[in-house]
Amino acid sequence: MDFAVWPEAIELGRQFAEEGYELALVGGPVRDLLLRRPSHDLDFCTSARPEQFEPILRRWGQGFWDMGRKFGTLGAVRHRPDGTEVKVEITTYRSDSYESDSRKPDVDYGDSLEGDLSRRDFTVNAMALRVPDLTFVDPFGGASDLSKRVLRTPVDPRQSFDDDPLRMMRAVRFVAQLGFRIAPETAEALAAMTDRIGIVSAERVRDELSKLLLSEHARAGVEALVDSGLADHVLPELPALQLEIDEHHRHKDVYEHTLMVLDRAIALETGPDGPVPAPDLTLRLAALLHDIGKPATRRFEPGGKVSFHHHDAVGAKLARKRLKALRFDKHFIEDVCDLIAMHLRFHGYVDERWSDAAVRRYAKETGRLYPRLNRLTRADATTRNRRKAQVFSAAMDELEDRVARLKEQEDLDSIRPDLDGRRIMEILGLKPGPMVGEAYRHMLDYRLDHGPADQESAEAELRAWWAERSQE
Repeated sequence: MDFAVWPEAIELGRQFAEEGYELALVGGPVRDLLLRRPSHDLDFCTSARPEQFEPILRRWGQGFWDMGRKFGTLGAVRHRPDGTEVKVEITTYRSDSYESDSRKPDVDYGDSLEGDLSRRDFTVNAMALRVPDLTFVDPFGGASDLSKRVLRTPVDPRQSFDDDPLRMMRAVRFVAQLGFRIAPETAEALAAMTDRIGIVSAERVRDELSKLLLSEHARAGVEALVDSGLADHVLPELPALQLEIDEHHRHKDVYEHTLMVLDRAIALETGPDGPVPAPDLTLRLAALLHDIGKPATRRFEPGGKVSFHHHDAVGAKLARKRLKALRFDKHFIEDVCDLIAMHLRFHGYVDERWSDAAVRRYAKETGRLYPRLNRLTRADATTRNRRKAQVFSAAMDELEDRVARLKEQEDLDSIRPDLDGRRIMEILGLKPGPMVGEAYRHMLDYRLDHGPADQESAEAELRAWWAERSQE
């Protein structure tokens, strides 16, 4: 076969052969070789047990790790003269299987390369390249499926998904990552076994979902997730967006709208030096979940209108619960949910331009999420009315210009009241406590509304506020 193989792989193959062990490149690196895609992390499998090949790997690399030892996997890294590095992971021939109610796979060692390949997820990942002799091994027609861009399991798909239910998530992830389609018999088995995903740990499901959303064909992956029925178990708020549309079409199809918003948000990501470098999981997940509060808030109003009042707040609450269940990082969850809660903030600007104070407050309160929020807001404007779209876009352009001009005058992100907490306590004769915080917030609001004030004016405002409050 016509491809250039990493010299590090050849060298490792020779060292294993000298010790009497088999070694083969497997999975993604072989697939990527055939696709002419770059791959910097090399996966191998071997006939040797970890304790047998550990000395070889330690001699070969400049860094070594064994976090996967209990699964038969050891890893190492080597630094090349050009400053790049190559990472390798080597695993003893094995099989993975789940007990019917277990969240963790059992690992059993195998005894042949072909047997190991038969236990892989899909035929396109069940190809191998023996090293150092470069014998191509493809017992299940992976190269043919690769050319057809189809995902098929090496063995009966029901057996494959029963052995490792996470493979169902990997299937829809590869749709997003590679632009492939799932073979009919594989898709049928997947749809029939979606409840099996429930035994897989939330962390592993989360990682596959994240990879799906960060992929080139994210929308196709989301559609596969929903069409297969997996989303009913993993992200049920998503298929719930497929609201029944009455014959008068009194509101947009929320699910189709969401897919469009995801596409548009991705298109608005920036280059590596921009404010929202692609791919951005925070923006993409916020786009995917921004309307999940609509099913719970849909109301049919007099005159045939449909409303979704407070769906932003309800959606943020639902998203927080789901993302916690998927074990996302706390700060990441807060960012995504804040974007969902704020995604309607801009809409009032289109009808009535804000004062400088309101613009200053918007920039301050959205903080570091400001670039993402503006992109989510733009992506959410999917109206087909060209005039409305132009008015909305022009208003957003104007707001961003105004924020930029205000930022030239002062650092909006670091705005503080003209009086700090210590001075507030001195003026009002207070001790540390809730009242100081209330006074501080009032002075911050005053600062946002009126801009910088001199010390005398700020103190006069504080005293006036305190006098008025004391009379309540």
